[in-house]
Amino acid sequence: MENHARPLDALNAARGKQVLVQLKNGATMTGKLKAFDIHINTVLDDAQETGKDGEKRTLGTAFLRGDTIVFISPA
Repeated sequence: MENHARPLDALNAARGKQVLVQLKNGATMTGKLKAFDIHINTVLDDAQETGKDGEKRTLGTAFLRGDTIVFISPA
């Protein structure tokens, strides 16, 4: 990944691409990063949730509160 001056620059570079989001409840979300704000509230398109039990759910468009996110990584 390119060198980014600020953390939001890295997220901006990932806009429109597949990302993996780890949540505080142990679940993970994958999807295409559509939008985010300064609080890291995030919108994913074609989102899929994998619960900590391994069960998968397809969600479509999903809004994630920034305070529930542990990390966001390119998928």
